[in-house]
Amino acid sequence: MDTIFSVMAQNLVSPIVLSFALGLLAAMARSSLSVPEAAAKALSIYLLFAIGFKGGASVAAHGFDGSLGAALVSGVALSLAIPFIAFGLLRAMTRLSAVDAAAVAGHYGSISIVTFVSATAILATRGVEYEGYMVAVAAAMEAPAIIAALWLAARAGAGARMDRELWREVLLNGSIVLLIGAFLIGALTGERGLKEIESFIVSPFKGVLCLFLLDMGLVAGRGLRQARSVLSAGAFAFAVLMPLAGAALALPVAILLGLSTGGVALLMVLSASASYIAVPAAMRVALPEANPSIYLTLSLGVTFPFNLALGIPIYVALAEFLGGA
Repeated sequence: MDTIFSVMAQNLVSPIVLSFALGLLAAMARSSLSVPEAAAKALSIYLLFAIGFKGGASVAAHGFDGSLGAALVSGVALSLAIPFIAFGLLRAMTRLSAVDAAAVAGHYGSISIVTFVSATAILATRGVEYEGYMVAVAAAMEAPAIIAALWLAARAGAGARMDRELWREVLLNGSIVLLIGAFLIGALTGERGLKEIESFIVSPFKGVLCLFLLDMGLVAGRGLRQARSVLSAGAFAFAVLMPLAGAALALPVAILLGLSTGGVALLMVLSASASYIAVPAAMRVALPEANPSIYLTLSLGVTFPFNLALGIPIYVALAEFLGGA
């Protein structure tokens, strides 16, 4: 318990969390503070490239083996399973329609790459190492949840679309293409490639992350202001309970995989996070009748700040307590 509180205390006063808090408070206070859209896009491109490249370089140093394949299969299985748990909880805790519940459930089976990046930064601060191939696991966990959500919607008679346009949106989503592409570049060039651009993707990383999270705070705060009327107390409770349930499901899987302490924490983070980039884009195509104010506010406005401030410290502390491999 002391470990959890110590990680929380360290995290809450970190530049990363405080930058997000600044943006959130500024938006709630209706400040004119804003980050230009082009700048926010550039920051996200930098973060995706940096985390993908470093992950690929780490895999090149580690080598491709069965542990990578097992982790990928486990990540896909978790991504498929979690939407069903989320859907059941939503139907029990809220009065959302089956379509809205399925759309929200898909967000929670998929992952937030920014939450993942924030967790890696916290692990680096604590000197905790993790498997570089966790970046590949993150990429693999994006699409399966969308498939599960569309199945749930179709089962409820929502007529979910699963056509060529949707598959293109899912498989060629810009964030996934960039993450996988940077990972492959890092894997091909290895330590040599990392040394060549280390001054660009290592030293500035946390500073760029702070600016990006400032913008995320602004976006989340505006969403919370605008969506109060469409969300119930049960929906807000779900957005806090569901990440804990996802992390609890991933914990024994990570231990069975024999992941390191950092790897255990990151698989929990991936299973606890909720997408607000790839899945919303897919839902606009596949389930246009679902309410974006609901799924975006829950994933970005509630679950993301919860994970950033409290969730990640809990997952890291549990991983450190259990020791990993």
